[in-house]
Amino acid sequence: MLTGLLLQNIALIESLELEFSSGFTVLTGETGAGKSILLDALDAVLGGAQGASGVRLLRAGSDRARIEAAFQLSPALEQWLIGAEFDPEEELLISREWKRQEGDRFSSRCRLNGSTVNRQQLLELRPLLIDLTVQGQIQLLSRAGQQRLWLDRLGGSSLAEVKAQVADAWTDWRVAADALIALEQEQQRFEQERAEQEQQLEQLQAADLEDPDEQQRLEHEQDRLVHGVRLLEGLALLFGRLRDGADQGPSLQDHFSASIQELQAMAQLDGSLEPLRDQALDLGAGVDALLRSLDQYGLALESDPDHLERIQDRLSVLKRLQRRYGLDLAGLILRRDDLLHRLGAEGFAADLARLHQDENDRRQSRDQANAALHRERSNAAEALEASLLELLPPMGLANMRFKVDLTPCDPADHGADAVQFLFSANPGQPMAPLTEVASGGEMSRFLLALKTTLAAVDGSSTLLFDEIDAGVSGRVSGAMADLLQTLARQRQVFCVTHQPLVAAVADHHFRVSKHVEDGVTHSRVSRLRDTQERRQELADLAGGNQADAYAASLLDQRTA
Repeated sequence: MLTGLLLQNIALIESLELEFSSGFTVLTGETGAGKSILLDALDAVLGGAQGASGVRLLRAGSDRARIEAAFQLSPALEQWLIGAEFDPEEELLISREWKRQEGDRFSSRCRLNGSTVNRQQLLELRPLLIDLTVQGQIQLLSRAGQQRLWLDRLGGSSLAEVKAQVADAWTDWRVAADALIALEQEQQRFEQERAEQEQQLEQLQAADLEDPDEQQRLEHEQDRLVHGVRLLEGLALLFGRLRDGADQGPSLQDHFSASIQELQAMAQLDGSLEPLRDQALDLGAGVDALLRSLDQYGLALESDPDHLERIQDRLSVLKRLQRRYGLDLAGLILRRDDLLHRLGAEGFAADLARLHQDENDRRQSRDQANAALHRERSNAAEALEASLLELLPPMGLANMRFKVDLTPCDPADHGADAVQFLFSANPGQPMAPLTEVASGGEMSRFLLALKTTLAAVDGSSTLLFDEIDAGVSGRVSGAMADLLQTLARQRQVFCVTHQPLVAAVADHHFRVSKHVEDGVTHSRVSRLRDTQERRQELADLAGGNQADAYAASLLDQRTA
């Protein structure tokens, strides 16, 4: 529920702060006074009026402008806030502020309870807050899928649950179908290039590829052999110092042997030296093991002088294949195995058979889900037809006929139904698409009846009607007033109107007027709290010689 609205430097309004209550609220005033500005402001603060259209809302000459709307929290709002990682507070406060940058360029920023919020988030949140309807809303009715969306809303939670299953089933089928199409296209390309594929397989098999790490291992071995002379020199130096001795001097091994003998003799005299003697023995054994390993390494360096040439030849084969096919060694092995499979006796047959079966199974699941959704929509269509056939006749459409036409269409994530509202206002006229045959006044009444029907089954958003009663007779406007009054028992309702019959039944009445001060036009919004003020405004709306008496009778009927 909308509880407050603040405007600063918006259109003809310099500064305005309003508080609202539940029930039915009307805004009246002369044409051009700025009644629709309030609805435009709500649209702008909730993600509408982008770019130049947003700047046009600003009061001429202003460097800053601000709109702030306060809403009472509902369970659906709290759930959305938690899901979007906003902390729910006592009320929901959404603001939008414009600030002049350079010249005529303005920046715009939106906030939710003080935290920055983006337009996409506001558009997701908007249906939970307001539902705006304007007179002759043919564009919305003509929008692709809009009539289907309204019908689905009427279906409630049971239809929504089936619709979610349809979306999942369609996604599963789409993935399976795309996989099948991709493999069929691959098979077609493969058959066109079969001779080339067979040549590839022959080359890859001839290369005897088995180990994806072979190249790395061979390159390490190559480096070792290429540096063989330097490695042999290093071995000789190590043996000279560790075992043979340098310049006829004792080696490290000789020094260790003498040191161990001395420690053994000392340990016989002092037992506390035995751990040190053991450490020396371990070190000596370690030196011996090191020398044996170096001997083995030296033998490997000196054996098979043709080994380096064989390694280099093998590396040349591997690198040539990698350049030709643009794959590393592991990729070449996978490519060979894939070619073996594709060019084998079964080729693509096994994979195609599996994907065909998977696609068929998914398609059947998709079609079953679509059939279940069609049944739910048929039930919702019957309910909508019954409701509109009850609500519309009292509004001057006694002979109207209405039908929800469900026809098959290509399956999608929303099902396989094309939804179209068919309408006839007069006897003898065939039913035709609503958007093609309904007049502006008929469209207004239809939208009001539709929103009344939807309000009974979903959501808690505030309903706003902008001159939806324009172009209708007094008798029809009275029926529309009764319907708006009934609707306001379930939802908060706002209506911009010129009809005294509609304004008279409202719970709250605001008058929008304009005046000129120092050559500048200003709009003022006043709440009409007493009967005299309301009677005068109703008389102004009615006009004519008997306007005062007529206005008084309307208020008397309301209080009766």
